[in-house]
Amino acid sequence: MLERHELEAFLTLAEELHFGRTAERLHVSTARISQTIARLERRTGVPLFHRTSRRVELSLVGRQMYEEMRPAWSRITDAFERAVDAGRGLSGLLRVAFNGPAAGQLLVGATQAFRARHPDCEVQIREARLPEVLPWLRDGEVDLALTCFPMDGEGVVMGPVLVREARMLAVPAGHPFARRATVSVEDLARVTVLRIPEALPEPPRRDRTPDRAPDRTPDRTPAGRPIVGRPVVPGPSARTFNEVLTLVGAGEGVFTVGAHARRYFARPDVVYVPFEDAEPVEWGLVWLADGATARVRAFGEAALDLVQAPAESVP
Repeated sequence: MLERHELEAFLTLAEELHFGRTAERLHVSTARISQTIARLERRTGVPLFHRTSRRVELSLVGRQMYEEMRPAWSRITDAFERAVDAGRGLSGLLRVAFNGPAAGQLLVGATQAFRARHPDCEVQIREARLPEVLPWLRDGEVDLALTCFPMDGEGVVMGPVLVREARMLAVPAGHPFARRATVSVEDLARVTVLRIPEALPEPPRRDRTPDRAPDRTPDRTPAGRPIVGRPVVPGPSARTFNEVLTLVGAGEGVFTVGAHARRYFARPDVVYVPFEDAEPVEWGLVWLADGATARVRAFGEAALDLVQAPAESVP
């Protein structure tokens, strides 16, 4: 097996045909190059170069060795440089997905902030349905995604929370809950809760379609009484958010949502009622642990700086 410095010494000398210039290119001594080539020739058993006091030439075996090695070595070094560029570079293409119109609006702002800092990096934005987020990340279709939390999974990194919004319950317009100012997590024991696809990881499924109440809501009332009642009756399954709201409007069940739904998904057949005792819905960026490139990290920093900036400084 050849060492890297042996390959570099041989290939560089084959191009320069001069020991001094080869040593200068590789930042070593002329003696080091001479010793390295001598060791290679002892290992091959034949001369790789013909030397005289005036010139250096490749031998027949040396020329054949050079012609076979140079393309392979070029591919190796090119591949390594591309890997370095992907891991440390802030140019090229960054592909970002978002889930829902509110996330899309936030993502546009984050993209503008990122481009202002790194104009040499192109950002491609795509919309993903919630069940598509993790498959797209794992298949390499996108580098990161802005979506609701939790979005746990093996090898998945959840970045800092960018947005917290009140958790609400979407109910049919004619439902008794629609006339109330608030609902409690205890009320979920009395209604049918719609389900989202089984393809989703368990944390986001349980966050929106729990067995009894949302995972991140307390298991006791504000007064300290245990939440009681029969388990939530599992409702029909829906593939998209619009399908969820259509089923809600048709009286098939209820569904927990973030407060942004009142603005982006206003419907005459659906009423959004705030929870009085539930944790907020959280949103942030997710990416794969082994895909945490400089571009991904820099985009996350730009997004976090955007939401933390004073309102008057946000363009």
